[in-house]
Amino acid sequence: MEQLIRVIARALVDHPEDVQIQVKEDARGLVYELSVHPDDVGKVIGKQGRIAKALRTVVSSASVKERKRVIVDIVSE
Repeated sequence: MEQLIRVIARALVDHPEDVQIQVKEDARGLVYELSVHPDDVGKVIGKQGRIAKALRTVVSSASVKERKRVIVDIVSE
């Protein structure tokens, strides 16, 4: 799952070397915190959050096999 998020995020940004993902587990489920270069935050979120929503949809569809709730949070540094 982490690799899927990393591949998608690196394709979207201008600074792919700054893409970092931290995995945490809390009461909500498995949380992937995606952090990117400050200049690339808008590219990952997209207009009206469309790209972020699409990313979350793909990840939640892929997480059906894990049988855990997966959440993608976009964090700016």
